[in-house]
Formats: sequence, C-alpha cells, structure tokens
Amino acid sequence: MTVALTAAAVVLDVEGTTAPIAFVHDVLFPYAAARLDAFVATRGGEPAVAAALAALAAERAADREVAAPDLIAYARALMACDRKSTGLKALQGLMWNEGYLAGELRGELYPDVTPAFAAWRAAGVTIASYSSGSIAAQRLLYAHTDGGDLDRLIAAYFDTTTGPKREPASYAAIATALALPPARIAFVSDVIAELDAAAAAGLIAVLAVRPGNAPVAPGHGYPIVASLAELRVGG
Repeated sequence: MTVALTAAAVVLDVEGTTAPIAFVHDVLFPYAAARLDAFVATRGGEPAVAAALAALAAERAADREVAAPDLIAYARALMACDRKSTGLKALQGLMWNEGYLAGELRGELYPDVTPAFAAWRAAGVTIASYSSGSIAAQRLLYAHTDGGDLDRLIAAYFDTTTGPKREPASYAAIATALALPPARIAFVSDVIAELDAAAAAGLIAVLAVRPGNAPVAPGHGYPIVASLAELRVGG
C-alpha cells in the first residue's frame, strides 16, 4: 500500500527502519563489546575517546539504577541493557569507525532504502536521520553500504544530543534545525512511543513494519509502510 504525504522533509529512525535490528544487535554491538577493553587501554588518551569516557563517567556518577565497580564494567552493563547513553554511543561509534575503515564492517540496509533515497532527493525532499546512535556512527553506516555512499544524500543528522527520542521537544528542535514547520516533516520509526512524541510536536508520523521488529498493537492510528518504496513524499 502506498502512503502519499505532502512533506518537504523525511526524518528516519535507523534501527528497525532503514537498517535491520539484527545487524545492529548481532554485528555492531558485539564488535564494540569485543574490543572495548583494548580500545580504551590503547586509545583512551585521544581527545575524542577521552571525551566519550568523560561523558560516560558523568553518567555513572549520577546513575542510581546501574552499579558497576569501574567504568569498563559500567559500559558493559549499559551495553547489556541497551541504554541510550550518549557517552556509550559515542564510544561505540569510535570503535565502529575503526571497523569500517579497516573493511571489517559494512553497513547493512534494507534493499529499498537506496532507491527511496534517490527518488526523494530527485523530488527535492530533504532527508535526515535521527537515531540513539551517535551522529558519527550514523554517518559511518550510511557511507559504507553495498548500495554505495548514502551519506551524501542525507542533509542532516540528529542523535541524543538533540534530545531523547521519546520527548516531543526533541522533534520540535529538529524542525527548527531543518527550518521547516513541523507539519511539513515526516518522521518514520518502528517505535510507537517515538511516533507519539513526533506527532505531539506536530510532525507527520509513519510506522515502519519490518521483519524482526517487535510486534505493534493495533489502534495506534499511524499510516504503515513495510518498505520505504511505499512512502511517497513531496509537494
């Protein structure tokens, strides 16, 4: 079924929307977890790594839910519960950067993503990405795919430094950054709570239903796409 929207921009979630959940959980997460100790030991003094570790340490100091004897153990605990931690995501992104540059990682996207991006850009639609993964990690994923370098087609990236994905204020901030009225922006995600937040901010919310995604209860009221090829954006 085709979903046609009058919108000037489309903002896309990554995990479960443009990239399979299995790729993130079965490839990216284990890759970082296996290299964490050695990476921190050898690269911890570099500015970008030190900044990620400092952010993680500040979160640990304020955390009343997860207790850990040291920072490495804390990072592993957050990995285990998939905490949307800005410091952790930055640290993971730095490790993934090494993997992509070494050819050990390759971005896996659904096959409909590349042609959809090309069609939207041809129609003059702005494409943006919003994920709990760091902006650096998002750019790496899209720049190293079997469909080529899609980073060049994406006008803007957003992560948790913009705000939590389940808060309407985050989507209002995205609309401001894109210099568009919220009603002219479509947001696509597989998570209803994120769609609720986007809709509360005035964006057009669209549910992505992909193989391997968690089932969604009926009654949410959002249009559904099983492929980005079903989403017609423009006007």
